[in-house]
Amino acid sequence: MSAATTRSRTPDRLCAEAVDLARAAAEEAAAPGIVGEHVGVVSEGDRVVTHFFACRELGYRGWRWAVTVARASRAKVVTVDEAVLLPGPDAVLAPEWVPWSERLRPGDMGPGDLLPTDAEDLRLEPGYSGEDEPAPNSAVSHEMADLVEAEDADVTEGPPARLPVSPSRGSIAAVAEELGMRRARVLSRYGLHSAADRWEEAFGPKTPMAQSAPAACVSCGFLVPVGGSLGQAFGVCANEFSPADGRVVSLAYGCGGHSEAAVMPRPPQPAPPVIDETRVDPFPLRPASDSGSVPDAEDESVAELGHS
Repeated sequence: MSAATTRSRTPDRLCAEAVDLARAAAEEAAAPGIVGEHVGVVSEGDRVVTHFFACRELGYRGWRWAVTVARASRAKVVTVDEAVLLPGPDAVLAPEWVPWSERLRPGDMGPGDLLPTDAEDLRLEPGYSGEDEPAPNSAVSHEMADLVEAEDADVTEGPPARLPVSPSRGSIAAVAEELGMRRARVLSRYGLHSAADRWEEAFGPKTPMAQSAPAACVSCGFLVPVGGSLGQAFGVCANEFSPADGRVVSLAYGCGGHSEAAVMPRPPQPAPPVIDETRVDPFPLRPASDSGSVPDAEDESVAELGHS
């Protein structure tokens, strides 16, 4: 038979009757007037009982003072084990703690805030791994190698009637579509400059967010390059916690969500005050008596008027 089955669920009589002893222990642990009425008793095991008292302290509604008492076998003296404040069934509890990385939501970042990026962040990867796949129309690509093998097989077995099609990426139509040559109209130079001015004003280096950023977007791993002439000055932000997520940003823009913002920058030192208001500068009204100087006629006339 296990030890748990041998314990009686009925509280020990002597321990259960030690309400005054338990109250005294609770009042010693709490501030005066905090321990309320006796609200229950629970058996914790053989000759071990916990007494509960209501807590009257503000901000701890539903909490209870729990005092555990016990006595030795065949002993009649009850002693106190511990006295703690525990939440009851209706206690008001703080919400479960959540790490900051899980509490953060898009839009929470403001000017001056930093968001250090975890070294194992799944949204980032090394810039070069040495295993980059070649382009489909490259001479060393797997697609071109399959084309050469199929062509060699057809040369030996029969006419090349079943050759696979050439890579779609290398076709003239695909290249024309990528360059924008299949559209009826494209963006003019004026429209391009107007868009660049708008984006520069919204997410450029002169914004408060960029002024307090630790680094610029040009060195951020969350920056997605854009093609064409705009790629020389702009990119697309892919950081969901950045205020510019999904927006076209200037390469000189920046925010606290920079991928390499792992070290907090030093706070800016304020400029020295122009006027020191904490120091008293003495200004003598007349020269010292031991200076040996002789007052002029104007000083003497002022002194005579003062005595008259």
